[in-house]
Amino acid sequence: MCLDFLVTLFEQHVDAVALIWNDQSYSYQWLLDRVLYWLDRLSQEKILSGTIVVLYADFSPNSVALFLALIRHQCIIVPLAISTVAVDKQVALAQGEVMISIDSVDQVQVDHLSISAKHDLYDQLRQVRHPGLVLFSSGSTGQVKAIVHDLALLVEKKLIKRRSLRTVLFLLYDHIGGINTMLYVLSNVGCMVCLRNRSPDKVLRAIEKYHIELLPTSPTFINLILLSEAYKRYDLRSLKVITYGTEPMLESTLVRCQKLFPHVKLQQTYGLSEVGILRSKSKNSDSVWLKVGGDGFQTRIVNNMLQIKAYSAMLGYLNAPSPFTEEGWLETGDLVESDGDYIRILGRQSEIINVGGEKVYPVEVENIIFSFDNVADVIVYGEKNLLVGNIVCAHVCLRQSEDKRAFIMRLKKFCQDKLQDYKIPIKVFISDKQLYTNRFKKDRGRYIQSCTK
Repeated sequence: MCLDFLVTLFEQHVDAVALIWNDQSYSYQWLLDRVLYWLDRLSQEKILSGTIVVLYADFSPNSVALFLALIRHQCIIVPLAISTVAVDKQVALAQGEVMISIDSVDQVQVDHLSISAKHDLYDQLRQVRHPGLVLFSSGSTGQVKAIVHDLALLVEKKLIKRRSLRTVLFLLYDHIGGINTMLYVLSNVGCMVCLRNRSPDKVLRAIEKYHIELLPTSPTFINLILLSEAYKRYDLRSLKVITYGTEPMLESTLVRCQKLFPHVKLQQTYGLSEVGILRSKSKNSDSVWLKVGGDGFQTRIVNNMLQIKAYSAMLGYLNAPSPFTEEGWLETGDLVESDGDYIRILGRQSEIINVGGEKVYPVEVENIIFSFDNVADVIVYGEKNLLVGNIVCAHVCLRQSEDKRAFIMRLKKFCQDKLQDYKIPIKVFISDKQLYTNRFKKDRGRYIQSCTK
């Protein structure tokens, strides 16, 4: 069974702290006992192996124990974060048969749904008696897709021993990065700190209080830490590593972060819900160049797009055709440039702005604008234009209020010295609203829609 190695590890470290939640520590002995409790409860609830179980939760003692119990019980898990907007839609798309909800005080409710799930991908998992995992694509550029994994393959990747660091679970419960972090910590008998509130102050306070060593996060959240200056209010000497992914990192943000935290290693990560998290290595802490790959992964670049072949790749989509080539390669949609073994991510192919036949990468323009004084955040995107196909637009948040017209004139003059003419934003909007989602990722799609109506 795919959890046997974890059980053995837990039994060897029963007194070690597995997780911290609400200022309370829970040992690996407690976790072992709680997994057994939930296995018994699943039997009492007549939840059979192969059942599609929706876990509506955030990281907590019961959500971690239940996740492991469901793996052991060979169920197909559909984790949904409590911040999920379209819960009913995603439950229906996954054909959830049982819904287990865990509230803010870690109380559990089990509801049996009047659904009998039928799909070839589910049948594949049931035939080999493997646990499954269903994740959802962001849907920023189209239909939300339901992604089905053989969870035994994802767990198997954790057999290789890695360094154990006290880690805050920042990425959400239904994110491939969040699940990967949880499994990484557990497989190395580390300690994870679970938070309900992921504001800069709450996260940095937790780092100080619990001597956290590893913070897995996003470029947007790093920018919020810098912008809020919350780092000045806490002792962050325990922090050894910050990993970041989910969206491109602005070089200006990365350089500033490295200067403020010279004792911290900044490590870019790379992964997709369809193939999992690849091993990665940044050229250095202030560089956006990285190597990706590792055991079980192959990579190649075709027409400037990164392609990946993975042993642990998803089985497929519930509601869309397979995106893999006949040879098993996935077109990631990420355009890159290479320098030997290192790559630099230029942006999503779907986000490239075509101005009269010239390609404009939003991240390049964002990096320039972000380095301008009084800019707190920026999103760059394309708007359709009859003459040139698309024009470049920018949505900007200011650090401090100033005359909008004067700021826009100053910004365009600044860009003239930094960018080619076709890359300079034609339209600049000043916003007093946040430009990111509750997952601390730039909400590019929403702002494109709101500004082009």
